[in-house]
This record gives sequence, structure tokens and C-alpha cells, in this order.
Amino acid sequence: MDIFMNLTLSGLSTGMMIFLLASGLSLIFGLMGVLNFAHGSIFMWGAYSGVWIYFRTQSFIMAILVGMIMGMALGWLAERTIIRRVYGRHIDQILITTGLMLVLNEVLKAVFGPNIIAVQIPPLLAGSWELGGIIIVKYRVFTIFVGLVVAAAVHLILTRTRVGMIVRAGVQNQEMVQVLGINIRQVFSLVFMFGAGLAALGGVMMAPAIGSINPNMGLENQMLAFIVVVIGGMGSILGSALASVLVGLAGVYTAWFLPEAALAVNVLFMTVVLLIKPSGLFGMGGGRNS
Repeated sequence: MDIFMNLTLSGLSTGMMIFLLASGLSLIFGLMGVLNFAHGSIFMWGAYSGVWIYFRTQSFIMAILVGMIMGMALGWLAERTIIRRVYGRHIDQILITTGLMLVLNEVLKAVFGPNIIAVQIPPLLAGSWELGGIIIVKYRVFTIFVGLVVAAAVHLILTRTRVGMIVRAGVQNQEMVQVLGINIRQVFSLVFMFGAGLAALGGVMMAPAIGSINPNMGLENQMLAFIVVVIGGMGSILGSALASVLVGLAGVYTAWFLPEAALAVNVLFMTVVLLIKPSGLFGMGGGRNS
């Protein structure tokens, strides 16, 4: 029973960290229809920037802020100079964002070095509580809390605010929104920037959880993010949150009982969901940018 509870808590924590990366991808890929293969690299830049600041200030809040600012800056720059030219052209998006991914990865190695960097959990969040033989790691609880707050905030913004209404309307019919005098390109730029910032937040949060950062962590986690967005449904933040939890739990339990099948089980899960419901669990039909 203790093992079950500990694995469940670990899976929920892992799922929420995956969600922080996938939430940005859900906005960029699921809602706007942009295949951004550099999303994992922005996640990685957020992790490295946050850790660099944390080592120098010992402030985890400052690390989160700087990491998100770095991610948003990279997202804004990428959208304005590269992505904007290939809206609605998925093959071109794949090619150009794959090139961007390679560039970002190599520049990161040049700036921070190619070696693995150890990262400690901030003292305030270090340690654990013990309840009836169940070990509750403080940092895992923190990541679950942050993930839930982000999921609720993004969902409310998209469904209950004027900005969210404009974004959803622009995805469905850009021309109509532009006729109303709204600069939809600028709105999409802000959405892309915000999605990149969420990816960077995920990087900063994941660094202490796994105990290190390395130049391959973007690629390692990007695959999971795409799986989560597809399972949850294109454009559904809550769907991505649920899918992240399911993927996190499946990964943790599989890693415990059958380690060699940890990634395969999530791919199999995605395949089954798509066979039963091609639009995903809570799919909105996906973005239709052009």
C-alpha cells in the first residue's frame, strides 16, 4: 500500500511537470495548429537559464521568472522571424522548427557547456513528510500545486476572457476577426510567446525534480509533450492536464514493474485513444492557422 501511494504521488508530480511543457504545446500546436519541433529546446533554455540564475541568487522565484522570460523572449523572436512565414504549411513548419531546434541546442552547448549540471531542490522545498508510513516529498506536492494552478488559469483565460474569445475565434476564422479590427497576427504572436513561457516554466520546475540538466533533456521530454497533446485532444488545456496525469502515472508504474516498456506504454496508450476517438479525449478539432 505504501509503495502504491508513493508511486501514485510520484506519477502525479511527473504528470504535472509534463503538463507544464505540454500546456504550451497545447496552445501552439493544439490550438494554433503550429508544429513546433523547437518547443523542447525552449523548455531546455528555460531550465538552463533558471538554474544559472538560481546558482547566483539562491532564489527559486527569481529562477522561475528569469526562465519564463527567456522562454517568452525566444518564443516571441521565433514567431516574429520564422514561424509567421509558415502558418498553415505544416511541412515547412516541421523543417524550419527542426532547424531552429538544432540551432538552439548547439548555441546552448556553446553558452552553458555540454556537460550534465547537478541541480539541488531549493532548501524551502527540500525534505518530506511522513504520514502513516507514506513518504510525501515536498517538492512533488509543490509541482502538483503549480501544475493545477497553471491548468486552471489557462483554461479560465481561454474560456472566460475577451482575449481567450479572440484567440478561439481567430483560430476558427481569421478573416472575420480581422474585419472586426483586431490584429489577429499580434494576438497569435502573444499566444506563441505565452506558450513558450509555459514550456520554459516546465524546464525550471523539472530541473530540481530530476536532479540535473543536460543538453538532451529537450528532446527527451518533447516526445511526451506531443503524446499528451494528442491524447488530451487538440486545443484542450484540461484534456492535456488529464492526459499528462495519465501519462505520468503510466510511466511511473511501468518503470517500477517493467522498466524497458516505460516509453512504449505511452505510445500504445496514444494509439488506443486515437483508434477509439481520433480527436483525442477532449479534442476541439485543432487549430486551422493559415
